[in-house]
Amino acid sequence: MEWLNAENVLGTAGVLVTLAVLAYERLIPGLKRIGYRVQMDTKIGGDQENGEADVRLGLFDEFPDMSEGSLVLLRIENDGLRAIGQNSYESDGLTVTFTDRTVRGVAVTEPNPEELVESLTAERGLRHQGNKIHLPKVPLNKGHHFKLLVMLNGPGIGREVKVRGTINEGTVKRNRQQPRPSNLLLGVVVFLVLLVGVQQSLLWRSQGQEPPRMGCAEGRLTIVGSTALRPAMERIAEKYESDCSGAEIEVAADGSREGLQLLDAEGRKAKDGAPPMVAISDGRASGHEELREDPVGVAVFAMVVNDGVGLDDISLADLRRLYRGEVRNWRELGGHDLPVRLVSRSSASGTRGIFQESVLKGFEPGVSSQDCVRRDDPAARQSRCERRDTPTVLAEVGEIAGAVGYGEQKAASEAPGVKLLRLEGHAADSETVRAGTYPFRATEYAYTYGSPPADSLPAEFLGYLSDGAAQRVLRSHGHLSCAGLRSVQLC
Repeated sequence: MEWLNAENVLGTAGVLVTLAVLAYERLIPGLKRIGYRVQMDTKIGGDQENGEADVRLGLFDEFPDMSEGSLVLLRIENDGLRAIGQNSYESDGLTVTFTDRTVRGVAVTEPNPEELVESLTAERGLRHQGNKIHLPKVPLNKGHHFKLLVMLNGPGIGREVKVRGTINEGTVKRNRQQPRPSNLLLGVVVFLVLLVGVQQSLLWRSQGQEPPRMGCAEGRLTIVGSTALRPAMERIAEKYESDCSGAEIEVAADGSREGLQLLDAEGRKAKDGAPPMVAISDGRASGHEELREDPVGVAVFAMVVNDGVGLDDISLADLRRLYRGEVRNWRELGGHDLPVRLVSRSSASGTRGIFQESVLKGFEPGVSSQDCVRRDDPAARQSRCERRDTPTVLAEVGEIAGAVGYGEQKAASEAPGVKLLRLEGHAADSETVRAGTYPFRATEYAYTYGSPPADSLPAEFLGYLSDGAAQRVLRSHGHLSCAGLRSVQLC
């Protein structure tokens, strides 16, 4: 094995890489790649050709402005090796351009999976103008695809159709039909590519290093913001560190508002304007113009009461009466004879903002108690205290008779001494959120200060959030993944 040294490996690899690269475009798609191809381009008008009536469909004979009508069927697919999330797009989504024709209508057909159509609506940004169709940032897992059936008018039948867009560390390319390589050629090229990979791996290990994984970056990253998503982010960070040696990720979440303010401040101080920090926010941020957002998932929240309250369900109307101080004892709602004690989050909490916006449709009363039991303000109609994070709120509710609060669903379901309340008969879970019957939910956004460099740890971590491993963690914590497509209309 004397030949197996760095010099020989590199020399051999150089020759083999040259051969392998020649077949790269044919045999190996890019790591992130959107491919497209025209599957049909046919005339549907009723022109006169060579003095004889056109025998094709002639659907628009009664509309002179559609005498040059045509239909195009365009297939767009992820034929790369990695998932493409919404954060994978550099700025806008994709643009389809038809040479010498005007788009009159467009329909999405044959989406795979079917839920993909939910991200291809006018509300999400699908539109057409002139000779262009503008597509939103469509999340595409490996192998996913959809087709556009486009009605056009103009003389450009059979002329070039272009799809353009900018993918971080990826490409958008037209797929062309190519001669199928012989089995011998295919085997030779695959063997060469595999050999190069093995030799490169041996070289890394001969130097005492592990080969890098796809989508990995080294460095330090801090995750701040939402405490509701903190448990899931901690687990995702652990998995990324396990998959990618050289990455150190700290999760220091103290609230959505505080996280956004910290990111904004660090970005303004950074010399290159891109600090190694990602802020997670319950709901969309406002007032931070330099921050760039990427939807991550939909968090499910729950109303919780001390398990001695004696209620399983509450209407939204009664819940609002309770927070206005119109209900001061649980027996008024059919519960036990216990005073109502509100345990809430601080003003920096994104969860509190979501609760006020989507459930209360108003604001919570002011603080009237420090210990969550005694009213320090005798004029207050209700005892209300504030706590910094979700675990503390849940702990207080579990220990204080008559207490009510709110928090992230999975954490609440595991907290001792508390019971989750149904709202209007609907339980707090991903199914009721997906069905649109449960209101206490929030889209979780990941924010960076500007657009981080494509090969940086923040950029790679954002891409990792749309990958399968991160999606599974989000689902295991009771959330819906924006990259999972079934919940994309909520993101």
